[in-house]
Amino acid sequence: SQQGCDPFAQTQRSKLQHRRARINQQINKEMRMRAGAENLFRATSNHKVKETVALELSYVNSNLQLLKEELEELNSSMDVYQNDSESISVPMIPLGLKETKELDLLAPLKDFISEHYGEEGILFEKEIKEFMELRQAMRTPSRNEAGLELLMEYYNQLYFLDSRFFPPSKSLGVFFHWYDSLTGVPSHQRALAFEKGSVLFNIGALHTQIGARQDRASLTGLNQAIDAFQKAAGAFNYLKENFSNAPSLDMSAASLNMLVRLMVAQVQECVFEKMTLLCAQHDFLSRLQLAQEAARVEDVYSLVHQTMTQAHVKDYVPFSWTTMVHVKSEHFKALSHYFAAIALCDCPAASDAELPEQEKTFIQFHITMPEGPSLRVLLQDPEERRKLGKAHLKKAIMKHEEAMRIHGLCKILRKMDILQEVLSFAHKRSLSKYSEIDHEEDFFETGDAPDIHPKTHQKPEIKSPSFSQVKVTDLFHRLGPLSVFSAKNKWYPARRVHLRRGENGFGFTLRGDSPVLIAGVIPGGCAAEAGLKEGDYIISVNGKDCKWSKHAEVVQLLKSTGEEGVEIIVITLQSSEGPKPVEKKAAAMSSGSGMPKSNKENNRKSLMNSKSASTLLVWSKKSKRSKKSAYGVPFTAVGDNEVMY
Repeated sequence: SQQGCDPFAQTQRSKLQHRRARINQQINKEMRMRAGAENLFRATSNHKVKETVALELSYVNSNLQLLKEELEELNSSMDVYQNDSESISVPMIPLGLKETKELDLLAPLKDFISEHYGEEGILFEKEIKEFMELRQAMRTPSRNEAGLELLMEYYNQLYFLDSRFFPPSKSLGVFFHWYDSLTGVPSHQRALAFEKGSVLFNIGALHTQIGARQDRASLTGLNQAIDAFQKAAGAFNYLKENFSNAPSLDMSAASLNMLVRLMVAQVQECVFEKMTLLCAQHDFLSRLQLAQEAARVEDVYSLVHQTMTQAHVKDYVPFSWTTMVHVKSEHFKALSHYFAAIALCDCPAASDAELPEQEKTFIQFHITMPEGPSLRVLLQDPEERRKLGKAHLKKAIMKHEEAMRIHGLCKILRKMDILQEVLSFAHKRSLSKYSEIDHEEDFFETGDAPDIHPKTHQKPEIKSPSFSQVKVTDLFHRLGPLSVFSAKNKWYPARRVHLRRGENGFGFTLRGDSPVLIAGVIPGGCAAEAGLKEGDYIISVNGKDCKWSKHAEVVQLLKSTGEEGVEIIVITLQSSEGPKPVEKKAAAMSSGSGMPKSNKENNRKSLMNSKSASTLLVWSKKSKRSKKSAYGVPFTAVGDNEVMY
């Protein structure tokens, strides 16, 4: 069975996760106190009591504020998630996992099994415990492929749990408790959708941690980081599109939208780093390309910054994140101007042969054309190139200084010496280039260089989670095939029938398998006399469980009975003689009713599966035809997909 990380192994990251859990518990306690005080405040009309309660409320609120700040510091401890390589990489923003409370499903599931399925709940303790162990393990996934598989496995198991134990009209009575990953505020819901959404959020968060820990000084590390951040974006995007009305802020549409954009920006930053790694040639065109890639990174980070400073988001996004994103947008703008200057000043002026291609690229390089001489003159005159280069450097230096100023405003980021190093290295590099190309006799006023047109050679992809990659088997398989034995179906109590074979066989027609259906009963035949009805499912023959049995197996069991006859147990679904695909579809469509304002994800999934189940039945019936009719005498009243026994 799958294992989570040992929660007691004191890695840096598990210490973080422990502190996070402790803060979450304290926040929970303060929130309860606040709720109690608020209720008292509303209820009392006594002025003195009101004053005391108001004072208590202000204490609780300032405590909560401190706890949230402590949690924010944790969310900003990006160093822990970065790799230990010697080379300097700009830190990326990883997300902490959502914490959850333990969940005891033993009693509720045993009760449901005995009430709904009419089976002994106690006989399923092993399966219930196995499910709970899986849930326990997925709370501490390791930061690698195995951890992701563990979360996926649990997510896929929830589909079966939903189908087996969550009827559309009634709740199981258990609450799923999860803490907000950014604010630590606890939320709980009865809807399984909240559990699924939270696990999906953690799949995204784990991808961000895997992305942040890659060594981006190597091409392999960069490609792995790109893959991880693209998959993180995919998980958050899937969550945004398929789950609505989550009770916690980190899963609101505005927040997920921000996270998707943040991941896309981190991918774009990795693409830039990949370009600098691959760009061995220092020719004019590849440097222009680097400048455009940097402008593209600046562009996406500006968008993230706008998103983070929106009304619904800015209050709970850690200030260090907003600052980091703002710093990066200024930093990459500076880099775009720096590479433009290098292209102009360090590369030889264009020869006549190179001119057409350079002109073509340069026309689309700036957002607006630089003032001054024509392109041709500019590209072929070293002095003109130096002038424009100098203007680009002046802008680069201004932007470096702005990045450093913003960085200095955030005390958490000030502690991050890596970022500090990167910023001051880039600043010094631009300054020394400036002094190298600055001539004492320059009398011209350095103009204002136009910004660089953003362009990338590798657009980030948003990669949706591929749940089907992790195969799981239904832990509650023994309850019988889901097409019949699901939470949404109801059936009458099982009937035990004693059946003898007459001259013309048993007098019924059978259809399909797992479970086999009695499709027709001949009036006056043995089956009719024994009380069998059309639409009965055979679930046991002579004490052998037949829920999963194939058509041929059931026929074999029936045919091997002697004079004494056969004991069969049958059940009938309450809604109809048997689930027709149309009804199943309708049932699947309504499966959202127990959830807040329906839940798109659950509906779609059950609909998908019920469709495939019913078509599979049709296929298996068709393929059986030719073989089965050998068993009894086919007669005209039997449809071509049923066999008479």
